[in-house]
Amino acid sequence: MKMLINTPESVVTDALRGMAAAHPDLMVDVENRVIVRRDAPVSGKVGLVSGGGSGHEPLHGGFVGAGMLDAVCPGAVFTSPVPDQMVRAATVVDSGAGVLFVVKNYTGDVLNFRMAAELAEDEGVQVATVVVDDDVAVTDSLHTAGRRGTGGTLFVEKIAGAAAAEGAPLDRVAGLARQVVESSRSFGVALSSCTTPAKGGPMFDLPAGELELGVGIHGEPGRERRPMMTAGEIADYAVDAVLADLRPRHPVLLLVNGMGGTPLLELYGFGAEVHRVLGERDVPVARTLVGNYVTSLDMAGCSVTLCQVDEELLRLWDAPVRTPALRWGC
Repeated sequence: MKMLINTPESVVTDALRGMAAAHPDLMVDVENRVIVRRDAPVSGKVGLVSGGGSGHEPLHGGFVGAGMLDAVCPGAVFTSPVPDQMVRAATVVDSGAGVLFVVKNYTGDVLNFRMAAELAEDEGVQVATVVVDDDVAVTDSLHTAGRRGTGGTLFVEKIAGAAAAEGAPLDRVAGLARQVVESSRSFGVALSSCTTPAKGGPMFDLPAGELELGVGIHGEPGRERRPMMTAGEIADYAVDAVLADLRPRHPVLLLVNGMGGTPLLELYGFGAEVHRVLGERDVPVARTLVGNYVTSLDMAGCSVTLCQVDEELLRLWDAPVRTPALRWGC
């Protein structure tokens, strides 16, 4: 497979150097692998820290900035960052109001962030932790106990980030983040495997003419494989899988997310089908976001994430945000 890299070993470092060059409003510590908003710590504001394996860009580094995250810790490709990175991030962004860790439910991430929270508290930083587990496809997977954390992470980081920007205290920011977790569900579909730099070839075998329903963002197996389906058929399956678990009583935020290798032309067409299905199921859509936000390297495919929102959550979603990957109201 041809890839636009120097070496597999340098791919994350090179990407961080590129982020530093492209985004001068971020402080990128290439050696220690921490990305921080340049004005951190913001006086009186709860700091938001997230992170995880690289390969899911723009998650998480693309969401650092005003109205969202204060710092992130990128690990190696599909590999959790280490506690030292997390502690460094927490201490840099802590203004005395405490720090919220937003963690996707993968075993390595959960264990390392838990250890980092203990170490940071030893250094005088008050830490709360929220674990995102929105994927309805499978209960346990190769990397998780319980559900995987996927597209719902974006909703958590945006809404909690807006609350923190308004000066909400740590318990309130954490409570809103947990409300978003409880209100969010996702389902992903793969049309092809992803290719890791280290392997240089597909992570798993997906025969021509087949798709994987319920795939994870690290290529973990889903529910089943079927012959290729139309966008409308995929939308019916994915939305029904989400609604079977969520059963929203309020309008929803909708994320139509690309896995990294799917053109926007296809994503918008798929999004139209998702809107059709939600309309047929009498689920009102308050806001829609379409694009590649929580990716899996070059995987072709998509995911659907719904988050039911009340007036407060919708107001916080609409609040100004200014990051490399998400920007409005500024």
